[in-house]
Amino acid sequence: MFFRARRAAARRSHTHTPTTRAAGRTQSVAMGFFQQCSSSSSSPLLPVLLALIGLYCAAAVSCSAAAAPLPAPETTTTMHESYAGKSEFRTVNRKELDSCLNPSPYLAINVSITGGAGAGAGAGAAIPDEAFLQVTVSGVLKPDASDWVAMITPSNSSVAGCPLSGVNYVETGDLANLPLLCHYPVKSQYLTSDPGYMGCKNAGCGKRDASGACKARTCAATLTFHVVNFRTDVEFVLFSGGFKTPCLLKRSGALRFANPASPLYGHLSSTDSKATSMKLTWVSGDGNPQQVQYGDGKSSTSEVATFTQDDMCSVPVLPSPAKDFGWHDPGYIHSAVMTGLQPSQSYTYRYGSDSVGWSDRVKFKTPPAAGSDELSFVIYGDMGKAPLDPSVEHYIQPGSISVTKAVAKEIQTGNVDSIFHIGDISYATGFLVEWDFFLHLITPLASQVSYMTAIGNHERDYANSASVYVTPDSGGECGVAYESYFPMPAVSKDKPWYSIEQGTVHFLVMSTEHEWSEKSEQYNWMDEDLSSVDRSRTPWVIFIGHRPMYSSHGGILPNVDSNFVASVEPLLFNYQVDLVFFGHVHNYERTCAVYQGDCKGMPTKDKNGIDVYDNSNYTAPVHVIAGAGGFTLDSFPNNGEAWSLSRVSEFGYGKVHATRTDMLVQFVNSSSMEVRDQFRIVKGASVNKTPSLILQ
Repeated sequence: MFFRARRAAARRSHTHTPTTRAAGRTQSVAMGFFQQCSSSSSSPLLPVLLALIGLYCAAAVSCSAAAAPLPAPETTTTMHESYAGKSEFRTVNRKELDSCLNPSPYLAINVSITGGAGAGAGAGAAIPDEAFLQVTVSGVLKPDASDWVAMITPSNSSVAGCPLSGVNYVETGDLANLPLLCHYPVKSQYLTSDPGYMGCKNAGCGKRDASGACKARTCAATLTFHVVNFRTDVEFVLFSGGFKTPCLLKRSGALRFANPASPLYGHLSSTDSKATSMKLTWVSGDGNPQQVQYGDGKSSTSEVATFTQDDMCSVPVLPSPAKDFGWHDPGYIHSAVMTGLQPSQSYTYRYGSDSVGWSDRVKFKTPPAAGSDELSFVIYGDMGKAPLDPSVEHYIQPGSISVTKAVAKEIQTGNVDSIFHIGDISYATGFLVEWDFFLHLITPLASQVSYMTAIGNHERDYANSASVYVTPDSGGECGVAYESYFPMPAVSKDKPWYSIEQGTVHFLVMSTEHEWSEKSEQYNWMDEDLSSVDRSRTPWVIFIGHRPMYSSHGGILPNVDSNFVASVEPLLFNYQVDLVFFGHVHNYERTCAVYQGDCKGMPTKDKNGIDVYDNSNYTAPVHVIAGAGGFTLDSFPNNGEAWSLSRVSEFGYGKVHATRTDMLVQFVNSSSMEVRDQFRIVKGASVNKTPSLILQ
């Protein structure tokens, strides 16, 4: 694939053969598939998953040297002869279902704006950048529970039924019941979402006789759809037959956004450890350079990037969602650097241009510079997004809204310097329009403080893409969308590891999806980075990645790759890393000071009953899983491992405050905002008693 940028963008290729793994080196391809269904081995889609894995592995490479190959499905040939899809890189038979027989001649679809900047506008009005659309279906002669409405974008997308398009959902791990059309419908709702539909509580008359008596009683339903400006036009389409066997009844006609070029979804990131510059990234339908205006009359011109279907990954036998079924034009991604700032100071900015319009003015805060006396940050992983309406859509993460609302409240207190989102960012996974909904969700957070990210399996992994794990978890995005939307201060394109210092903390952010074995480029970089930390400037070292080294959650397949642990854990121990954050598992878990599976140090209680790890005499890192940012939660076994000291399966986020001698870490429930676990790590500070040490 090739990444395109308007100004001197590097070109890169993911078409080379992935590194060959030795026996036992690569975990089974199925790890990504089973993230959602791991708590239930009796999932009705399990046979489909097994068949899909067999096809995917056959098309890609040997998916696992450690696991026996899965049997190929008996219906492989039939499945792909009738696979519902067509694109520039393949031609296969598409089974299109006809329109419904004898539809009501009185059917109508009316769309009006009920919420947002255009509230009150009637049918045909242009859609503002965010709106709640009221969609009324009328003229139904006989309500049926299988009647449903899809929101289609762009309006010329195929609305034919494609029975096997469900493969596109399943290959990313999404096992929900979703519509089987030939192109992904952004949102869908059954008319039964209106509780009065089946009982015809909103009755009308389709035909009257000469005396005015009703000769054709009709029924109606009203639905609400939340939309954000994803630049392409929208159409609402009425179907019957349910999601699996849809037949078309009526189309609304296309609706357009008032300004498809609007500058939207501005989010910040740090560029270095001095905290004197900040990068702002935003999305627009306009490809010409725009500006960010900030501070006292300063401005910076954007660099502009985009990506196309040709940049997405795929395999011949099992084409990826990003290549066709889930493709959506991303518009243009603008990035501009604000310079001449001061650390720990507040400023305002706006972004856009006179030709396309300007954003509202936003207040933001720079983080503290490296070597400052304290830092407060929020950390979570595995967030995604959820609809603000009753719609079904690809990969709904039920906790994402409560977490973003809670973190927004934290930011309003002024006590958050930065945010770290540690992998599995949007879960768009090849359904590209979902990035717009995710960016809209985090804008209240990411527009005000530095929003630093790590890459996860659902951003990067795909066959023939040089991923460590040859799974289809990214849906064919292969890191292109992620790196476009979140340009971190990384080594280079498709080398998304970096370090940055804020306040008292040196952060190392690695990619668990790129090669990390000893002597690899990333391993050598981690070794060099950790060896160069100046502890007099940043006394704390925090290591961040996506896939964990320790997790009590037991699924169909393990969440921990023992080869990863064997390669990288010694670096953490040898360089005396204080704290490790991972995601990937969707809960919160804290360990003892652990190394090679053994507790080397245990915390003691301070006078407030809080666990305290004394790192004045270093023993080993404390590991924390902070993967409860939104995705459906993972459960814990009744009996945890000896190294597991705290386990919470609730939606929430980590909150950390680090001075030069004391670091307080809390896990906060996002609904109640109650602290559900907390601990301290101290250096050179007195505690109630010396921690008990477990010697090697």
